[in-house]
Amino acid sequence: MSIESVDVVITSPGRNFVTLKVVTSDGIVGWGDATLNGRELSVASYLSDHVASMLVGRDEDRIEDTWQYLYRGAYWRRGPVTMAAIAAVDMALWDIKAKKAGMPLYQLLGGASRDGVRVYAHASGTDFEALTNAITGYRELGFTAVRVQTGVPGLGQIYGVSAAGPGVRYDYEPAKRSGDRPAEETWDTRQYLNHMPGVFAKIREEFGTDLRLLHDGHHRMSPIEAARFAKDVEPYDLFWLEDCTPSEDQAALRLVRQHSTTPLAIGEVFNTVFDYQTLITERLIDYVRSAVTHTGGITAMKKLLDFAAIYGIRSGIHGPTDISPIGMAAALHLDLAIHNFGIQEYMPHNEQTLEVFRTSFTFDRGFLHPGDEPGLGVELDEEAASAHEYTKAYLPVNRLLDGTVHDW
Repeated sequence: MSIESVDVVITSPGRNFVTLKVVTSDGIVGWGDATLNGRELSVASYLSDHVASMLVGRDEDRIEDTWQYLYRGAYWRRGPVTMAAIAAVDMALWDIKAKKAGMPLYQLLGGASRDGVRVYAHASGTDFEALTNAITGYRELGFTAVRVQTGVPGLGQIYGVSAAGPGVRYDYEPAKRSGDRPAEETWDTRQYLNHMPGVFAKIREEFGTDLRLLHDGHHRMSPIEAARFAKDVEPYDLFWLEDCTPSEDQAALRLVRQHSTTPLAIGEVFNTVFDYQTLITERLIDYVRSAVTHTGGITAMKKLLDFAAIYGIRSGIHGPTDISPIGMAAALHLDLAIHNFGIQEYMPHNEQTLEVFRTSFTFDRGFLHPGDEPGLGVELDEEAASAHEYTKAYLPVNRLLDGTVHDW
C-alpha cells in the first residue's frame, strides 16, 4: 500500500485553518493540522507546491523515515513554515496508522498513563470585575485551572484580554481581520509590572488557594523585569509564568531563576528540540510550551517531551483556537500517553469550527479525553469546510507609548 493523493484544505469557520488530507491506495484518510496564525497561506503553499508530490507513492507506514526525508532532505531546516508543514504530514500518517490498527492513537504511543488530561481555560477581563466574572464562570463549568490576563490601566486593548465584555468568553481570537495590515496595540511594561501583582493578590483573596493560576507575559519583559515580576508574584503561588522574556534568548532565563521560584513555561514560538537545549539541560524551565502543530508533529513532540522528562520538566502543550481540532487531538493523545504530563491549554472552538471538524473529545470536571475512536478522532467535513472562504487576518503589532515596535 502507498499514499495515493495529498490535498490541502483551507477553511475559515470564524478563523482560518489549513488542513492536510492524505489518502492511501486502500482509501484510508489521514488528517493533519498545518495552521500558522497570520501566515496560513505560506504553509499551504509549502505543502501544495513542494511536499504533496513528494509524498505520492510513498509507504504511509514509514512515519519516521518520512519525517526525516522532509526535515533533512529539504536542506533548509527548522522555522515555523517548514515545521508546520512537516507536522501536518506527520499527524496525517499517525492518524492513518491508528485507523489501520483500529485503535485510538494514544494506544500506539504506549497506552494511557492517566484517565484524563487536566486543562486550563483563558479567563480575562478589561477590569477586575470582568475578570472575576470569567473566573467564576469557568469554575462553575468545572475548570480547576485558569490563565489570568487583564487590562492594565492607561493602556488600551492588550494581548490575552477579550474586548467583548465581561463574562465567560470562549472566543478570544488575537488575529484581526483588518485588511492588508495588522492592528497595532500599545504597551508599557512599567504600568504592567506595577498593576499585575495586586490583581493576583485580590484573586487569591477571593478564590482561595485551590485554584491553579497561570499567567502569560507574552515575551514583553526584559530579563531583569521578568526577574522582578516572577519574584513579586511568588506569594500568590502561580502554577506557571509563561514566556516572561523573548524566548530566543535562552540564557535570559538564568537571571529569572536566580531571583525567583515561580515556575516558568517557555516555547510557544519554538519549532524544534534545538530551541530547548540550554533551557532543558540547565533546568531553566519547568514546562515545555510548544504546539504539536508548529514543532514537527507527534513524532518530534514525543522526542522533545521524552528529552524533557530526563530533567524533570513537564509538558504544557500550546492549545489555543489557532490550533485546529486536529492539532488539539494530536496534543491530547500525547498528553494521555506520556509520563511527564503537566497541563494542557484548552480554548474550546466555536460552533462553526465544530461543524467543520467533527471531534470525539469529552470534557469532565476540568479534564479532557481525546476519545476512543480509531486514529486521532477528528474528521473534517469537506462540504461544510467549503462554505467558509479564507479571509486574511493578522496578529497585532505591539508598540511602546513612544511608538517603538515592541515584542508582541
